[in-house]
Amino acid sequence: MDSFIHSILNASRAKKRIITLFIDTLFIVVAFWLALIVRLDSFEPLQRLDNWLLLALLIPVSLYTFISLGLYRAVLRYMNSQAIWAIVLGTVITTVSLVLIAFFMGINIPRTMPFIFAWLCLLTVGGARVLVRAIIGKMTTSKKESIIIYGAGAAGRQLATALGAGPEYFVSAFIDDDVTKHGSIIQGIPVIAFKGIYELSTKRKFSKVLLALPSATRARRKEILAQLEPLTIKVLSIPGMTDIVEGKAKLAEITDVGVEDLLGRDPVAPKIDLMTANITKKVVMVTGAGGSIGSELCRQIVKQKPTKLILFEQSEFALYSIEKELNEYICNNALELELIPIMGSVQRINRLETVMKAFGVQTVYHAAAYKHVPLVEHNVVEGVRNNVFGTYYSAKAAVNAKVENFVLISTDKAVRPTNVMGATKRMAELVLQGLAQEQGVKHKTRFCMVRFGNVLGSSGSVVPLFRRQIKEGGPITLTHPDITRFFMTIPEAAQLVIQAGAMGKGGDVFVLDMGDSVKIKDLATKMVRLSGFEVKSDTNPHGDIEIKCTGLRPGEKLYEELLIGDNVGETTHERIMTANEVMLPLAELNVFIEALDIACHNFDHETIRQLLLDAPTGFNPTDGICDLVWNAKSEKSIKVNKLDNIVNLKS
Repeated sequence: MDSFIHSILNASRAKKRIITLFIDTLFIVVAFWLALIVRLDSFEPLQRLDNWLLLALLIPVSLYTFISLGLYRAVLRYMNSQAIWAIVLGTVITTVSLVLIAFFMGINIPRTMPFIFAWLCLLTVGGARVLVRAIIGKMTTSKKESIIIYGAGAAGRQLATALGAGPEYFVSAFIDDDVTKHGSIIQGIPVIAFKGIYELSTKRKFSKVLLALPSATRARRKEILAQLEPLTIKVLSIPGMTDIVEGKAKLAEITDVGVEDLLGRDPVAPKIDLMTANITKKVVMVTGAGGSIGSELCRQIVKQKPTKLILFEQSEFALYSIEKELNEYICNNALELELIPIMGSVQRINRLETVMKAFGVQTVYHAAAYKHVPLVEHNVVEGVRNNVFGTYYSAKAAVNAKVENFVLISTDKAVRPTNVMGATKRMAELVLQGLAQEQGVKHKTRFCMVRFGNVLGSSGSVVPLFRRQIKEGGPITLTHPDITRFFMTIPEAAQLVIQAGAMGKGGDVFVLDMGDSVKIKDLATKMVRLSGFEVKSDTNPHGDIEIKCTGLRPGEKLYEELLIGDNVGETTHERIMTANEVMLPLAELNVFIEALDIACHNFDHETIRQLLLDAPTGFNPTDGICDLVWNAKSEKSIKVNKLDNIVNLKS
């Protein structure tokens, strides 16, 4: 039986229409004779030739009517209200035609017979289609994956329709917080309360939950995810309403739950006056324009319509990628903006100064930095060169080019650093604070720095790593079970950086409100459970994915801080604070810079470390010197000395 149905379903459209026309002809014949027999309670009408003539004239009229109304263009398995309306209207026209033909042909039929005929036509022609659609739906549904949609609103209903037409998912129920909808049926799908999901879960009636809540706040989504987490069911989501409105995503797109939903932190709408102050109708330059923060800064800057945007980047591919993306955005939105891609290193002051002067740069966002703690720990000289001297040269070039505003992108790792990366970023802050002392005397450039923690989705972020490890079946690698970090989305961080930069008066250290710190192990556990897996542990040896602790990496801290002291001040923005940190007089700063330059040139790692310790950076290293080149030279030197000692003993 199944093979016969499949052969019909897989037939060409022309063959299906011929079969449907033949079946409808039978239905019309059956309805005609049955209406007469029922009305007259006799088989005598079958013996009258005029009745056969009436039927012969009625059939082509009926079929022509249904064809004209588009009934045979409708795909049966997707039959909608338009097809039903065609059946009803076609039946009415057929019935009227029956009466008219009988009248003009002088054929006597009972007065109530046309009504019985119309009812039988609807029952056979329409009912048969509904029945076939139900059978096909049952057959296809049995092969689909059963899911539940959280949210029976407009987004949920549209998602259910889209999924119903596809080959993958079957929506078994809606969950909605609106109690008035509980027990109702929408598009043939029951709406249940949240507690009903536990019963369905125990019976394994579904495999996934789709969140159709594009307008819900992240705080609300976090609450829902916390309720769903114990089920160990894979949870997916549709994009937020902002992305849908801006055309970045479609309503029917299904993605993994964003980590920003797990954090439950709702972004604050940016203040337009702060966003535009240093950008609109100005020439803006972003160093490190192809990086995680740099590229997002560029996206936000373009929206504020500067006259020129200079993309300064060392990596050729990163520069190509961000220039291509921004050019497409500029063309699509018809913006009058000149985009200028410049390759170069922030360690070349002549290149920086020439670029700034050539294009008349007014605002600089300095995002170029080496930020991966272990890599900088293993490449100390390059870390110092790029983070300290790159900032120093960029700032000096800005002064010489008479740039109005200079904003440094700093990090929470600059607070009481235990690694070289953090110490170099704190030194970069001291550089700007020192140069800011000359503001109004030797130059008019306003320097400020913005300090914040980790951003979701940046290069090196744990979130993409965890997703990949979960996809591969684990294990998830974690450096320490108690490690915590602050998190923020890249767009929010970029917007706050721009707004903080507009508040700067000179030498300001701005600190972004990162919310509560997050325990990384708890984050990994949530990601595992919301992916539909269980965490494998000593208490649950039959779990799916194990979380392994590999030990802290060189220079890594258990927790990060945003402030050195408690002397924090408020600003006009609720998520931006100011910190009054210790400064280094410019004369002393210059001495440090010169000594550090010489030490880097000579690859004198002991002196580099001592200088970082002597400066007011709060540097408190947890490891010895980890530079790979220095260690290799030291090991080679030790081996040579041992060999010389052996030779001397033998001689």
